Amino acid sequence: MPILYGAAETADWKSPTHLVGYASVFNRLSEDLGGFREQISPSAFRRTVEDSEADVRALVNHDSTMVLGRRISGTLELSTDEHGLKIKILMPQTTYARDLTELVRRGDVSQMSFGFIVQPGGDNWDIRDGQRVRTVTDVQLLEVSVVSVPAYPDTTVALRSRDSWDGRRARQSRERVIRLLNISRSFQ
Repeated sequence: MPILYGAAETADWKSPTHLVGYASVFNRLSEDLGGFREQISPSAFRRTVEDSEADVRALVNHDSTMVLGRRISGTLELSTDEHGLKIKILMPQTTYARDLTELVRRGDVSQMSFGFIVQPGGDNWDIRDGQRVRTVTDVQLLEVSVVSVPAYPDTTVALRSRDSWDGRRARQSRERVIRLLNISRSFQ
């Protein structure tokens, strides 16, 4: 009988799984970052979002060995809206991505962070309620990360999969049929 070394359970990747959320929210204060707090201006990511060649990565806890997606490969999408920096990550078929997907599904991990370099003149400092506050207005975005402990508590990440989308559509169709049946019964 042969001995199997490193036998692994095969992942059930019937449909693509995505993580979606906000890696940054605008005009909301961070936690204390060591004597100051920070907020991100709606203009901060414009340079990166508009530059289709900007090579931004999606990581786990800012760890460059745990890549989830990459903008130039099409597995990371970035955009901004009035709330913040939106992300969509097509999750890879790796063990750490599967583990992270489960942690997000369970709600154990639900927030994000980002790594950046402030551009020259890309920040302003002031004092609010006796505390130093930096407003970041222009950055080079390097990475977005799904994290367990964020500097910005208002960030979010959630699981989206085709199965959950199809399930939601099926549920909505059933509800629509039930409503129609109830309406038709009321006319009898």
